[in-house]
Amino acid sequence: MRRPRPLRALLAALCTVTASAGLVLAADSAAHAAATPLPAHVFAPYFEAYANDSPADLAQKSGAKYLTMAFVQTEAKGSCTPYWNGSTGQPVSASVFGADFATIRSRGGDVIPSFGGYAADNGGTEIADSCTSVDSIAAAYEKVITTYDMARLDMDIEDNSLTNKAGIDRRNQAIKKVQDWATASGRPLQISYTLPTTTGGLASSGLAVLKSAKTAGAQVDVVNLMTFDYYDNASHDMAADTQSAATGLYDQLAALYPAKTPAQLWGMVGVTEMPGIDDFGAAETFTTADATAVYNWAVGKGINTLSFWALQRDNGGCPGTGGSDTCSGIAQDPWYFTHTFASFTGGGGPVADDFSLAVAPGSASVAPGGATTATVRTAVTSGSAKTLALTAAGAPAGVSAALSPGSVTAGGSAQLTVTAAASAAPGTYPITVTGTAGQLTHSTTFTLTVTGPGGGGGALVNGGFESGALAPWTCESGGAVVATPAHGGAYALRTAPTASRTGECAQTLTLTPNTKYTLSGWVQGSYAYLGVRGGASASTWTSSAAWTKLSVPFTTGASGAVTVYLHGWYGQGSVYGDDLSVDRN
Repeated sequence: MRRPRPLRALLAALCTVTASAGLVLAADSAAHAAATPLPAHVFAPYFEAYANDSPADLAQKSGAKYLTMAFVQTEAKGSCTPYWNGSTGQPVSASVFGADFATIRSRGGDVIPSFGGYAADNGGTEIADSCTSVDSIAAAYEKVITTYDMARLDMDIEDNSLTNKAGIDRRNQAIKKVQDWATASGRPLQISYTLPTTTGGLASSGLAVLKSAKTAGAQVDVVNLMTFDYYDNASHDMAADTQSAATGLYDQLAALYPAKTPAQLWGMVGVTEMPGIDDFGAAETFTTADATAVYNWAVGKGINTLSFWALQRDNGGCPGTGGSDTCSGIAQDPWYFTHTFASFTGGGGPVADDFSLAVAPGSASVAPGGATTATVRTAVTSGSAKTLALTAAGAPAGVSAALSPGSVTAGGSAQLTVTAAASAAPGTYPITVTGTAGQLTHSTTFTLTVTGPGGGGGALVNGGFESGALAPWTCESGGAVVATPAHGGAYALRTAPTASRTGECAQTLTLTPNTKYTLSGWVQGSYAYLGVRGGASASTWTSSAAWTKLSVPFTTGASGAVTVYLHGWYGQGSVYGDDLSVDRN
């Protein structure tokens, strides 16, 4: 999973949790209330504990009753002391997250602490890699359990932790000790392992973790597959790959635990998705349609855990951006993936009617006197399809926004038409599109830019790419906004030509009909083509290792519609563009 490295103390602390501490914690727990077991089927998205968000606040806003808290780590390699995010400022203490967890429980949910994570596994601060005492590792697990009264611990093991055999064995021996302690204390306790996967099941390294657990006598209740970041340079149907990976895991578990029934084996399976574009890039994009497919499959199979990385990503704030910690990289309603998966908790199956709403493209520019259109798409996320009343609000004076039809059944689409009168003032305006079914309402935003004198000097939206995202540009696979090289500001556009495509990135504009314009911008790379097509046709190109300015004069046709594009040439390497604009002559 994509995660920042943990915070480090300036000086490594000595290992302070000892074997005797485990006995003290065990004694203290006698007076502690027993934790409530988790449901047989639970949706528990990961929560980035290193962010400044409140777990209870985001749980309530999103509708996620259960959270997987990432991550518990040591502050330095060699330490045996657990901290949230490896930060000595966030000790395992009721004063850190305790109030949030209590609030989540008061609403009928709970929390699963997760040990490890990529940064800790890579840097040696995963506690079983860092600490060489099995008793001290067990005491650290017990401390988390008793401090927060937890019913499940998750072990996120990847990267270097998958090849550290000593750490793998210590971890499983410590788990066995904690399970024996929990049984003697009358505490319910589950252990889950979160592991990377291939599309056919666990790699040999992940399977070795489970074999070590069996040898140690440690019970693994859930094996949670990270069904993303395959990094195999293949195209992926992410929903289908989730199912094939889980089926491969099922077969592996059947070989490890031959006495278990099929229902019991599927009841050990968990999957964690990465909504939108994962760290690898656009070839591994988990779509809103994939979410529905995975939900239905998970309910049908009766798997134990459904999750995703991470709750803070469940919004459409950065279309075209991969691997962000704060947004999914695709157009979506806020909390779409949470709303789709939430009813999995319990016995599975929809518990309420709900829908999602999205508009594509999410933005456009028009000149005064022009018009543009976008598609409003809806989908059923749970329950049955309802009739949705559609409205558009927020258009400024001189701009009208109309929806046709004005109502649809969830799952249907409508066309948004935005028209700017000749009197419309240049500027950028958010238009809110809302769908309503009874008391249930969802909204999304379409951003309109009215061009002209005083309107910023150009008709292109995001021509300098300073939003940090592609929208409203669309690119062939591999196209992205990058920080280096940039001509002006902090970002530029990168195209990704291959042997079979030019790597084109494009944006469609509606300009004033029968009018002269100039497309201009700075480009870098071999065979960099800048041009327009559609209602006009003109282009130019250059090959240069340095930033070079290109200008393309053109005249619009009767419709005023043109498509602006930048691309390279087959097999000639990346082409970069920045500070692009379309200006009226």
